[in-house]
Amino acid sequence: MLIQFKKFLLVIAIVFANLINPVYAGDKDPLFINLSSSEAHRSKMAIGLGKNNMERGHPLTIFINDQAVLIASKKLTSKYADHQQMIQQIHQQGGRVYICKMCMDQYGMKVEDLVEGVEPSNSMKTSEALFLDNTKTLSW
Repeated sequence: MLIQFKKFLLVIAIVFANLINPVYAGDKDPLFINLSSSEAHRSKMAIGLGKNNMERGHPLTIFINDQAVLIASKKLTSKYADHQQMIQQIHQQGGRVYICKMCMDQYGMKVEDLVEGVEPSNSMKTSEALFLDNTKTLSW
């Protein structure tokens, strides 16, 4: 009786295991990076990882918010030259780099302060990128 019950449980487990779709990154799944850190090393890792994956075929959106908005300021090019160069390359290669307008206001930034390739965002643009089917997200 106990052996039959164990076999029954095994069959149930196999049936349910086959109903669950595994989660994996497909070859072309979009990547959404939420970047809130202005710390030079952390933010460079985030932008670089996004750029590398975009070059492997993953559509990329970087959403710059909170203190990270400083990275996108022309006034801080001396501090963030590598970051800004990668942002411009991402833009030129078809990636999207959005920046939080409310965060810009918080840090006294204006649209004319932004490096090429960075676009002020709104909830619609951000949501469209974030909720694309199969989008993977990372946050720094």
